[in-house]
Amino acid sequence: MDTPAVITSLLETDLYKFTMWQALLHRHPATQAEYRFVCRNPGDAVFPLSELLPEVNAALDHLCTLRFTEDELAYLGGLRYIKSDFVDFLRLFQFQRAFIRAWAEGDTLHIEARGPQVHVMGFEIPVLALVNELYFRRFDAAAAHAEGRRRLALKIDQIHALADEPARRHPFELFEFGVRRRFSGAWQREATATLQRELPDVMKGTSNVHLARTLGLTPIGTMAHEYLQTYQALGVRLRDFQKAALEDWVQEYRGDLGIALTDVVGMDAFLADFDLYFAKLFDGLRHDSGDPFVWGEKALAHYAKLKIDPHTRRLVFSDGLTVDKALALYRHFADRVQLGFGIGTQLSNDVGLQPLNIVMKLVRANGQPVAKLSDSPGKTMCEDETFLAYLRQVFGVGQSV
Repeated sequence: MDTPAVITSLLETDLYKFTMWQALLHRHPATQAEYRFVCRNPGDAVFPLSELLPEVNAALDHLCTLRFTEDELAYLGGLRYIKSDFVDFLRLFQFQRAFIRAWAEGDTLHIEARGPQVHVMGFEIPVLALVNELYFRRFDAAAAHAEGRRRLALKIDQIHALADEPARRHPFELFEFGVRRRFSGAWQREATATLQRELPDVMKGTSNVHLARTLGLTPIGTMAHEYLQTYQALGVRLRDFQKAALEDWVQEYRGDLGIALTDVVGMDAFLADFDLYFAKLFDGLRHDSGDPFVWGEKALAHYAKLKIDPHTRRLVFSDGLTVDKALALYRHFADRVQLGFGIGTQLSNDVGLQPLNIVMKLVRANGQPVAKLSDSPGKTMCEDETFLAYLRQVFGVGQSV
């Protein structure tokens, strides 16, 4: 490539990509899948993303040359929940250029990955990271870094100030979740290392496996929407897809990685499936859409109904968090339940420029549409309105999205 590569390691992705990948490889290796890139705020871009097409194609070419190194495989194999046969699969793995294509229509950049799920699901996070970095390379990096350092210092001061408040039963714990929408790899590394140095008792890990390995942090993550959505197309009764996905997860990890994602069909529909069996087997829940205070109260009420001590469970918040919002949630819930706060864009791309709101989501599996019925307006994603309506009907979810 004529310009520096954005992605230089296949560990440069979120941990939950590996954990979902292993589970699906073991249990549903023949699934065919389609993932599609979308920019949710194209009007906020300073220039059309379609201008990046030549650079994106060059970056994809380079991504498809990478292989896991023996040191990287040894690191993954050292994680208790990663199995040796999955490491053997990764030793052979290489992204296939034939499974991903990028093209432009007017001002719109399109990227689509299509093929066996165990060969295309890994594209998501590197693609988002490379589009972001290629976009932000057109701005003044020195000015952005200076502003980013100023803003990060203020956030660190806010968290330090918790020490002046009355002690709460559970500590404030922070996870860095910013790889997909970061300003750059260099800035994510600097911001994460700064948090690690300045907040050693608060900063508990990062979703970026490469940074976790190189900085000596704990890699953080369990499952994302695509894992549960895949089960909408695996032949189980649609009403039972969440229970089937959770059951497979329990069997795969047998006590590890016990934070369940709740918002594929909304919190109410999730809790209807999250019975005493699952509530005892999972360590907690992750919030990713809807009002986080309402969500948290629903979670606590559900644990109370099941007579489970909430102090033995954890609620993880990860939906567009700022430090201000995380601290407000902490003050509200910290005397009642263990907490965790996964902050992404506001740590890895708060540098004075408007971040891109980009996603690359699973849209079809085995030729069938899949969907997420988000509790937040604008986050529902499905290309088939008929299937979306059917999913709402099956789960008794209202029409508002």
